[in-house]
Parts: sequence; C-alpha cells; structure tokens
Amino acid sequence: MVMLLLALAMPALAQHGSGRGAGLPLGQEGDALFPGLDRMQREGEAAGWLLHGQATFVEQGHPGFRSPYRGENSMQAHAMQRNTFSADLILGRRLWEGAEVILNPQVIRGYGLSGTRGAAAFPNGEAFRVGSETPAGFVPRAFFRQTIGLSADQVAQDSDPLRFAGTVARERLTITAGKFAVFDIFDDNRYAHDPRSQFLNWAFVSAGAFDWVNDAKGFTNGLALEWDNGDWGLRAGAFQVSRRINSLSLDPQPLRGHQLLLQLDRFWQWGGRDGAVRLIGGYSRTRSSSWAELLAGDLEATQSQPQGRYAAKRMAVLNLEQEVAAGVGVFARLSWNDGRTQQWMYSEMDRAASAGVVLDGALWGRGAATLHSAGDTVGLAVNLAGLSAAHRRFTEAGGIGFLIGEGRLRYKPELAVESYYDRHISHGLHAAANVQVIANPAYNADRGPILLLGLRLRSAF
Repeated sequence: MVMLLLALAMPALAQHGSGRGAGLPLGQEGDALFPGLDRMQREGEAAGWLLHGQATFVEQGHPGFRSPYRGENSMQAHAMQRNTFSADLILGRRLWEGAEVILNPQVIRGYGLSGTRGAAAFPNGEAFRVGSETPAGFVPRAFFRQTIGLSADQVAQDSDPLRFAGTVARERLTITAGKFAVFDIFDDNRYAHDPRSQFLNWAFVSAGAFDWVNDAKGFTNGLALEWDNGDWGLRAGAFQVSRRINSLSLDPQPLRGHQLLLQLDRFWQWGGRDGAVRLIGGYSRTRSSSWAELLAGDLEATQSQPQGRYAAKRMAVLNLEQEVAAGVGVFARLSWNDGRTQQWMYSEMDRAASAGVVLDGALWGRGAATLHSAGDTVGLAVNLAGLSAAHRRFTEAGGIGFLIGEGRLRYKPELAVESYYDRHISHGLHAAANVQVIANPAYNADRGPILLLGLRLRSAF
C-alpha cells in the first residue's frame, strides 16, 4: 500500500490542504514536480477539462490502557494498530459559462481502530464504519455546479481541486446539485477541516455536536445555494438523510426525511490579517427515536431500528478562525444540538467546544517554496465534548449507540488533545507524525486515558 502511495506521488503537485474521512474536501495543490504535467493540466483547464488526484495512507495505533470492563462499542484495551488508505481522481468538464460537472471516483481500504468505535471524538478522520480488507471503489461525488457573476470586478478563485482555477466575480451566486459531501461547502475552516493535511480527529474536522448529514461513507444527495461578495457569505442547503442510523442507504422519502442547513459567513482583516466567523444552523428530520423512547424499550434492539414516524433535531455551530501573527493561526468551534433524539449520522456529541493553533513552517525556515506550494505545518488542538441529560441516562442504563456504549457508564466529559507535524518532503508528497490523547473515552471515567500514535503519508496532483 505504501508503494502504491509513493507511485502516485511521482507526478504529484505540492499540497496545501483544506477537507470525515473520505467525505471531506480534498487537499489543495499547485506546482508540478514535472513541468510537463503542470502544463498539461493548465492546457486542459483552458480547454475546459479538470484533472486532479490524491492518495492518503494513515497508520494509527495505541498501547494497552486501563479498562476494568468493556462493552459492545468499547475501544479495545489491548495494544492495537490499524491503517486506512484512500485514492481519488477528480474529473471535471466545463459546459458553458460558469457551468461545470464534477465526477470523483475513489478507492478506499482499511479500518479504524476497534471497528471505528469507542470514542465520540474518533481519532482518524479517514476512517468510517464501512471498512474493507481489500480496495473497494465507488463514486462519492457526481454533481453539477453553476456560478453566476453578479459584479464586474473579479477575484482569484480559492485553490480547490474540485474547482477550475482562475478568477470569479467578487459578488456571485453558486448553485450545486447532485452527490457530494456537505463539508465541501459548509463549516469550512482554514486551520481545521481536512484530515488529509491537517488534524486527523473528527472533532477538529468539523463541529462534533452537529449531526452532519451523510451516509456511512460521508456523502449525500442534495442542493446547495451560495452567495458571496468577499466580505459576507450566505449558504443554504437541503439534503437526504440516512435511512437508518449511520447507514449507507439514504432515506427514499426526501420530503419527509431531510436536513436543512443555513450558514452566514463574515470575513475581515484584523491588523491586515485574515479572519472569519461562521454561524451555522441545522434542522433534521430522521426516523430516529427519543432517548426516553429507547429507555422504555430494548436498549440494544430499538436504537438500531428506525421508527415509523419522523423526529426533528435542531443544531447550531459557531466557527471562528483568525491569523494572529505571521504564520500563526488560531481557530475555535462551539457546537450544540437539542439532545432529545438519537445522533443519526455523524458523531455522538451533544455539546462540544474545540480550539487550537497552527504554525506555518516559515517560522523555522520550512515554509512554502513558492506562492502556491505548501511547507511544513504544526498544529495543536483540544476538544471537550458532553452528552445531554437524556442521552447520558440512556448510556448509563447500558444503551448502545453507533459509536459509543459500554454496558454501563461513570460519566465524565470526553477530552481529546491532538498535535501533528506535517512535513513537506517534495512536490506533492507530505508525511505527518500525529499524537493524540483521549481522556474519558466515550464519556467513561473508568477507562483510559488512551495514547494514540499515527503516521500519515499523502501525495496529490
């Protein structure tokens, strides 16, 4: 697998990342190792064709840790290691002015630790519940996008492998329809959003207490509308939800089961340094049960079987980012959901607060070689997560969720700390060392703490 990754890296471009698991934005690239490939890509885009690709390998493990008992969803206490691999090809075609179609075939392989269970802040954002021993191919993204310019002045397009390079109108309307990841559009953060180039833990990829719409691999079908003018942004979307809790199939009745998202962005410069705040609201209707209903029934059987009626869940996120000095950026997220019904699709947090700092390698002479290439980065982040009172009672009574559930519980908020060093090896190839500590995993003070060590290799073109 490592040899395949290195082979893919040979024609790769330098990376600058920004996007759980395979369902998040791909890292951003520039400056080809072989000038011919770079020229071919530029000429292809000029002719209306888009081509990008990436491959990411993550090896992660932990030594044994304290565990006086274990349940169905406990992280295994003996020493363990697991790895994941993903490879993507991004193909695009311009149709007419501002219109394009994007197709993203992908190959994945591997598993998360303990079957991707045992911690609400799961430590590998490239892992999801549907793993495989052999490479498996699928198409996570297939969508149409139309950008409509509303002003004459132009600005440079953000570097994004899912978009054609060039300029766009400063004020514009963008319509996206088809199959994609909500993280391609919502809850972006320049310092914490892409497990392939930044923090690995789910808690730092996105807001942990928001039940983000996706299937078990991180994607969904839907429609998104975006308005931007450089200082403000407004984004709205409607998406299909999972048919069952954390399932691959989507609800076939989108008028009954769906998620609605609304995000307001404000961008600024503070002392000449970029910053942004994003306020996100969400409303889901899924065939989920309330925690009271689950407590009144079979704790293990009822949580996995959808009920006949639909229940609503309301969610909110405050997302901040700010460059505070040359090469130093900070971020924070606060997230909440009403905590009355099951978490259906993303993680098992009802309240979460995360914050961190990222340093650019230019501070110690390991910065980007060119304007668009990527240098080294270092990151440190902390997440504190908790359960609503009703969710806590269900778990204390022995209830099993899709990520957590140990048969009993001595409750304490879950704390996750992560640090990484991502090193730019050559154009298009990065390697990162990753260390995480999770205290009170799955909110259980009787277990852990867990020390997790990881290695990530990534190539992209």
